[in-house]
Amino acid sequence: MAEELPVARETYEALMVKQILEGTAPAGLRVDGKLNFFEPGLPRLTQLPAGLSCYELDATGTDLVELPSDLQVECVLTLANCVQLKSLPPDLHVGTLNVSGCRALTELPEGLEVWFLDISRCDQIQKFPASTRIEHGGLSVNGCTALTSLPESLTHLGTLDVGNCPQIKELPPQLQVTSWIEIAGSGLTSVPQHLEEHGIRWRGVQIDRITAFEPEKLQAKIILKERNAERRRVMIERMGFDRFMLEAGAETLDRDRDPGGPRELLRVPMQGDEAIVSLSCRCPSTGRHYVLRVPPTMKSCRQAAAWMAGFDDPEKYQPVKET
Repeated sequence: MAEELPVARETYEALMVKQILEGTAPAGLRVDGKLNFFEPGLPRLTQLPAGLSCYELDATGTDLVELPSDLQVECVLTLANCVQLKSLPPDLHVGTLNVSGCRALTELPEGLEVWFLDISRCDQIQKFPASTRIEHGGLSVNGCTALTSLPESLTHLGTLDVGNCPQIKELPPQLQVTSWIEIAGSGLTSVPQHLEEHGIRWRGVQIDRITAFEPEKLQAKIILKERNAERRRVMIERMGFDRFMLEAGAETLDRDRDPGGPRELLRVPMQGDEAIVSLSCRCPSTGRHYVLRVPPTMKSCRQAAAWMAGFDDPEKYQPVKET
């Protein structure tokens, strides 16, 4: 009699996924590998069996509302974009937890212990439980607009992303970050001095303290000498196009008038990068002055204004009234 061959791991994992989706999986199911519900063509996952234990679980974009209180995931638990997910079980311990985009989630569970945590775009979460432990890995809260502070228990992280968190005004004073901190769109006006030597980022671009927190001190002559194109673009953004174009001595490519008053198309050549071209104009309703960047291929104010309105052909841009 031929020896019975063991079921391949991938086949076994797919079989367990099928049973869970059908509701026939037994309570206390243990899977040593990965349960992947983020596969094209699979039915939408709505619940997990009680007592489930596995090494890795990916339920991205499924219809889960809650998780079993006794769920155990050893390494990675991915619940990104589960828009109906409202709660997580208490005392959840996992290596990596990703609940980014779970916008119905209003709070994190007591006793949460992770190495890596991503709650980006969870815009209803206002605070961390005092018992939260995040050990030496990474924390992303990007886009958590209601979040007012980070847990005081934070002491060591590899990376930290507080971008687009306008209510986060300060970091825990004892926090150490060994790699980088993303701050664009946050409420931070400084970081502890011991963190300044590490990478401060603005939308992924490493910048210095002046660019991050004192952009009023930036000068066009310094920016023009910056060789890194990405860093130079951030510096210009932080300085402001209007002040940069003025200090850089921009040449005027074209002049005309519109209902808001005089317009100018301005150009500053950039070494090793495309020239910066901007339209200087005023709002017809408020009189407010704007300097708006446009593609370097623009040759006239009318062409630039048409491009901003969504027209490739300026001849087709015939506004009846501009406001």
